[in-house]
Amino acid sequence: MKVLIVGNGGREHALYWKINQSPLVKEVFVAKGNGGIKGKRVPIDPTNVKELADFAQREGIDFTVVGPEAPLVEGIVDEFESRGLKIFGPSQRASMLEGSKVFAKRFMLKHGIPTANFEVFEDPDKAKRFVKDFGVPLVIKADGLAGGKGAVICKTEQSALETIDLFMNRGILGPAGKRVVIEEFLEGEEASYIVMVNGTEYVPLPTSQDHKRLLDGDKGPNTGGMGAYSPNPFVDAETEKAIRELIIERTLKALAQEGIYYRGFLYAGLMLTSRGPMVLEFNVRLGDPEAQPLLMRIKGDFLEKLLDFYEGKKVSLDIDERCSLCVVLASKGYPEKPEVGKEIHGLEDIKDEDVIIFHAGTELKDGKLITTGGRVLNVCAWGNSLKEAKEKAYKAVEKIHFEGMHYRKDIGDRALKFF
Repeated sequence: MKVLIVGNGGREHALYWKINQSPLVKEVFVAKGNGGIKGKRVPIDPTNVKELADFAQREGIDFTVVGPEAPLVEGIVDEFESRGLKIFGPSQRASMLEGSKVFAKRFMLKHGIPTANFEVFEDPDKAKRFVKDFGVPLVIKADGLAGGKGAVICKTEQSALETIDLFMNRGILGPAGKRVVIEEFLEGEEASYIVMVNGTEYVPLPTSQDHKRLLDGDKGPNTGGMGAYSPNPFVDAETEKAIRELIIERTLKALAQEGIYYRGFLYAGLMLTSRGPMVLEFNVRLGDPEAQPLLMRIKGDFLEKLLDFYEGKKVSLDIDERCSLCVVLASKGYPEKPEVGKEIHGLEDIKDEDVIIFHAGTELKDGKLITTGGRVLNVCAWGNSLKEAKEKAYKAVEKIHFEGMHYRKDIGDRALKFF
């Protein structure tokens, strides 16, 4: 069969790597893809949903899997389904769970899904007055899509006021920051809990933990993610039971009550607090970089599982008992103004079969591999323990070089004591 993967990053390279292993596959197309993807690349922007649907019809694509959030919010699923094309992802209306922080927070409040207390502001002066009355720490979030960079933890009043200025007055995030959510700061361990959903049926993927902040020790600005690992030891059996009952199942029931049919991946970004698990954000797709270590731990034919689940069949996933860990190599200046156009060296020196490199911001130009984005490469490894997976990943990282290369050196450290 012919499969189309929509997206350009490390998550899409990981999807390509996993789906291409299926004996059901005849050809895998990727739109647009990156310099590490060996499949048939399609020069159509992921958000150009009509052109992608035209291509899928013309090429006879049997099944499409959407990686990033932007095409989903643009309505790619609605466009494909209106033409009778099979596509795995939520509708435009369902994608509002990620497309609007305001929609998601009000949805959670209405349906009793645990999340931080919050207020919504469209007037920057009112937002600033609230900050002065409420106090810090607090979190300020842009309403719209911001590539993982629209949430700022403010520990001083000055940083909160500056963030409101940047988002609402100076418009550094464009329309995404015209409206903001200001919410209480939650303390605890972060967890990413991702499930495949078809209506009220769902199948959990392995647990994971992302590292959002740019610098070691969870310092610096938020990013799209600087690394991840799986499994997440902070999600024990009791915690997972609470996540499923209080968050996932309530959310799916609430979507049904709102008349929203949800089919696709659903990602709950959580804080495991003393009050129990609470939702920081919903994403309507696989996380990036969580997808990379997660897909490495799913054994067998993932495409067959996706197809069966899409058709409404009961499925279960066979999970590799080994740990997996992903280190993101980023460009100098990421996340604000990444420097690009730097040649990448050393990939050919990595020989370990337990290491996989998923490309993100790369492109081949005149036979050279060049950086084209903020997050450039994902260096991933399996290990019989998290420590072993980390050692293998960082040993591979040492062989890679491009000018201005930046990465965190503490991916997985907080969990090492559990393994």
